[in-house]
Amino acid sequence: MSPKYLVAAALLAVIGQPISAQSVKAGIEAWQRADYSAAIAIWRPLAEAGDADAQFNLGQAYRLGRGVPINLSAAKTWFERAAKTGHLDAQTTLGLLLFQNGDQAQGLNWLKQAAEKGEARALLVYGTALYNGDGVTQDRMLGYAYVNRAASLGLAPAKETLAQLDSLMQPADRQKAIAMGQAKSKPASPPTSSSKPVRVAQVKPPPATKPAPVKPTAPKPAAYKTPAPATGAWRIQLGAFSQRGAAESLYQRLSGKAALAGRSPFYIAAGNVTRLQVGPYASRAAAAAACSAVGTACFPIPAK
Repeated sequence: MSPKYLVAAALLAVIGQPISAQSVKAGIEAWQRADYSAAIAIWRPLAEAGDADAQFNLGQAYRLGRGVPINLSAAKTWFERAAKTGHLDAQTTLGLLLFQNGDQAQGLNWLKQAAEKGEARALLVYGTALYNGDGVTQDRMLGYAYVNRAASLGLAPAKETLAQLDSLMQPADRQKAIAMGQAKSKPASPPTSSSKPVRVAQVKPPPATKPAPVKPTAPKPAAYKTPAPATGAWRIQLGAFSQRGAAESLYQRLSGKAALAGRSPFYIAAGNVTRLQVGPYASRAAAAAACSAVGTACFPIPAK
């Protein structure tokens, strides 16, 4: 083959590569260097052109406030665009974001789609909702099956919830539930969106991406013992809201919970959102136990 044909073949090979994937990867590399502005400059035109990975990454940037101000509305918009294409991480993150911020119905709708694809966090939260009948038609058998699958994927909060459910269900029912889940759902897979080279920003987001689920209701639940004294360096975060009034309303609804007794609310301004935190708690374990008992999605956070 003559040199000119070799050159032409090489050019065709380069042109044939997915430019979008290369560019998204370049954005990830910038993100990992903490050059968030550069990452966003790379992702934004790709996101606007319809690249689902870039849309998801841009949503993450707005959710975390990296390279742009925190803007949950913008984050939701970009997550939705990616989620509608079937992007698994976007469906899960959007579902958790909506669920945590009061739009339970829409949040569970997206989490259901992600759970059916085997995403561990979605399996846990949607499975717990099924078990409780919280926002969906109650189905304890399928709920148990979903939580069991999330635990089998190594998700620590799912293992804790599964231990609670094991104490509430008979062994024979647990076996039936597992069989039902295996028949109904697709094979479990790790919570990544594809087997291709990583094209989604790998960051360490705040624990809101893995919120503790509502504690399964029991016929005779054990009484929650409030840690004493009410001192310590930990709080629980119950949500982030575009209006402070929404955060105050949530606290008013939950303030009578035993898990919050003797603790105080903190309304933390972060850009254009207000984060509702309650504390203090003596340890992360005590804060996590309070999250499990309070009856809504939340997560432990160090007090600053």
